[in-house]
Order: sequence, then structure tokens, then C-alpha cells
Amino acid sequence: MVIMNEAQKKKQNEILRNAEEVIARGPYKADWDSLAEHPVPQWYRDAKFGIFIHWGVYSVPAFGSEWYPRNMYLQGSPEYEHHRKTYGNQKIFGYKDFIPMFRAEKFDAEKWLDLFEEAGARYIMPVAEHHDGFQMYASGLSEWNAAKKGPCRDVIGELKQAAEKRNIVFTVSDHRAEHCWFFSGGTKFDSDVRDPANADFYDDQTKCSCDLDSSQDILSSGAPEEHLKNWLARICEIVDKYHPKAIYFDWWIQNISFKPYLKKFAAFYYNRAAEWGQEVTIDYKFDAFPLRSAVFDVERGQMSSVNPLPWQTDTAIAENSWGYTDGNKFKNPVGIVEDLVDIVSKNGCLLLNVGPRSDGTFTEEDSHVLREIGRWMKINGEGIYGTKFWKVYGEGPTKVPDGSFTDTERTPYTSEDIRFTCKGATLYAFVMKYPENGKVTIRTLGRFTDFGSEVPVKDMCCINGSPLKFRKDENGMHIEGPKMKTDYPVCFRITLL
Repeated sequence: MVIMNEAQKKKQNEILRNAEEVIARGPYKADWDSLAEHPVPQWYRDAKFGIFIHWGVYSVPAFGSEWYPRNMYLQGSPEYEHHRKTYGNQKIFGYKDFIPMFRAEKFDAEKWLDLFEEAGARYIMPVAEHHDGFQMYASGLSEWNAAKKGPCRDVIGELKQAAEKRNIVFTVSDHRAEHCWFFSGGTKFDSDVRDPANADFYDDQTKCSCDLDSSQDILSSGAPEEHLKNWLARICEIVDKYHPKAIYFDWWIQNISFKPYLKKFAAFYYNRAAEWGQEVTIDYKFDAFPLRSAVFDVERGQMSSVNPLPWQTDTAIAENSWGYTDGNKFKNPVGIVEDLVDIVSKNGCLLLNVGPRSDGTFTEEDSHVLREIGRWMKINGEGIYGTKFWKVYGEGPTKVPDGSFTDTERTPYTSEDIRFTCKGATLYAFVMKYPENGKVTIRTLGRFTDFGSEVPVKDMCCINGSPLKFRKDENGMHIEGPKMKTDYPVCFRITLL
């Protein structure tokens, strides 16, 4: 059960009535056939690279992952034992007690956006509310938000202002769906979750019988109706207050209990955007939405081939956590750039996550990765931004596994691995592992191709302007490029006849 005072109940009813009125006005109806007519925004198709931000109360304990609030109540887990040793009994010091410690004393939205702009990001997506139920924005539906507690600042509002100053598209993600069972471990022993005095934060965790093992099942025990209504009201409040150009939903909204509410929200959001003259979209996982009604997202993974519908990968700089922890293991920026190129060649976008510390600063590792990506994008971004997928996404022996949670299962690329993008009469060929001698063969551009005719090439050069010599035969286009040593993909600009 969602616990609210009278003013919050009144606000929720007002938001839900307004949503119904917006849906009734159209042009989109709350049914999948109508929602499938909604186009993917052009800004989204062109952006290709965005920054995800997982920042919240969970950055205070900074242990394990952003799932610390759930795991600290699961008896026998490392988080449970760590919590008891570090903070004491969960009845005396529970998750809610981290909130006053979440001060964000060094948070500066302008500095954040300077870094994201330097990285070459075209959109940002802060988490507005994670599974823990603490809203990072000013809300009329709960007292447990960053504008009233912890930082006492409207974090989402500040990030929106800073992004729009730089013409970076502002979007948000919402992970509220899982809240109805996220603290359920705390009901199994004497913890602060069981204290009625805390019910307005934790809610009644006994009303949803779902557990982690069954929660992936679309037909598993669903969320209570009061949770579903509150979920819808909260996300509609975010839309009307901050006008995000995209909203990302984490998993569990694929549960069948959410289906009627997803249709209502999508109709409300798409209609609201039509009223405002804005292009928006929704990102989803699994089968939460039917094809074409929203944009499909692959968590920590990619697609093995071109998808004709725009899609997105969300992954993180840290391999082990989305939020900041003291033990984060960071990825190499080279691998992230390789992922970006492969994803864009297959009609996707990369949403790359960073996890700030609780004080609002980034680790040196996060900053280093972002700046390295930015340096590469300043030279090669022409072959990324605003491009489309070509006749084939690429060639070469290295295959990327299809599906989620494969981002650490990578086979090293070779000099034979090429990825393509295109823009008008320009074809971009990325050599994923550039050979030091500069000699590259692109088989797809030879005299005999799978297309039935030769691809007509007028001229070509390195995207940095270095000249290239090339010749064609039946085995491919043989290119003599500059001799250099680099771990990053190298892009050739090819002008077609």
C-alpha cells in the first residue's frame, strides 16, 4: 500500500484526472495500434550518444551496487553483513537513515554538463527515481525527495537547465515500478521497514507477493492497484514538470499488471508532446511495449546485426555497478568507443552510464573515460552523429553476441573488422583495429560484392584529412593509409559516385 497524506492523495487524483483528459483529447489513444503510429524523434535518430546518470542515496554506503537498499535487508548477503558491521542493526539504522548523509555538497550541474559536452554526448538521462523510492526532483506526491530532504535541491531541475543551455537534449529514467517489493527483505526480520512510522517511505512491502526469482516473469504476481496508480501519477508529474524528450523505464514494467497503465502513460505522454510541439519517445526493455510503440533497449549488451527500427544500448563505465561504489571496476575507453561504433552501424544509440559519488563529484576513472571518448569524437564524430546504417553493418571475423548482459564478453577486434555508417553520398568505414603499417583491405568495396554490382567509389581519405591510396580487385579494396599506432578505431571517409 502506498502511504500518502490527504494533500498528496488530492494531488495524485488531480494528476490522474488530468491524464485522462489529455488522453481523451488525442491524437493518440491508449491502445497499442494507435501508439504504434508514433514516430521515433529525429533528434534521437541523430544523437547516437547519451549519458545515463545513476545518482542517489545508494551512493552514500557505496558498497556492492545501487541495489544496496534491497540487499542490506536480505539476511546473509554481503550487504547485510557489511551494514551490520558498519552501521549497526537495520532496526536502529535503516536505509532511510542514509538520506541526511546524502548532502551532495559538491554537486554542480554546470560542471557536470561541461564534462558531458566534452565527451560528445547529445542527450543526458538522469535517474529521476530509482527502486529505492527517493525522488531526485521536487514532487507533490511524497516528502521523500531531494528538494525536501538530503541535498534539499531539485537535482533533476538543475540538470535540465544546464543541459538546455548547451543544446543537449534532456531526458529522464524512472525505476519506480520495483519499489513495491524492493524492501521486502526487511519484512522478514525486525527492521525499520516493519515500523509503521516509516511506511510513507518504504510503503507496505507485504502487498506485493513478487520475489526476485519470479519478477522476470511477465505473468508473475503483479503490483497492487494503489502502487500502479501512484506509479502513473509520479511519471505524469515528471512529464508535466520537466518536459523530458525521452523517458526510459527499467525492467519489471513488462509485468502484465502494468500493461493498462503503460498504454495510458504512453498516450498521455505522446499527446502532451503533441500539444507542446515536441518530439519524444519511450525506452523499454524486454516485451513491455510492442514494436514501434516505443524504442527497444538492450541492457549491457548489443545486437548482432542491423535492426531497421532505432534501438538503444544502455551500459555503464563500471562493470559491476550502475551507481558509485568504493570497489567499482572501470572499463577501458577504447572498448566503449568500439561498442559505440558497432552499435551505430546497426542503427542503435549508446547510453553510457556514470555513477557520481554522494558529494556530487566524479571519480578520476569516470572523467578519464568520458574525456577520452570526447577526444575521439571530435575527430570521428562526423561518421557517428546524424548517420544511418548502410547496406551491411560491417565485415570481418569478430562477431558481437546478441542480447543483454554481454558487455564484458568481447572478442578483440582485428584489422579485418570494418563497420559502416553513411550520410548522403558519403560512406564511413571504421577500421576497428588499425594496423600500424596502414594497409587495410575492405572486401565489401571490391569488384565483386554481395550486392550484385560494384560499389562506385569516387575518392576517399582519412576522416582527419590524411590522404589514402586505394585500388580494387576481386578480393576487395586495398588501401594504403598513414602509418600510425592507435588502439582506437580509425575512420575513412568515402565519397560515392
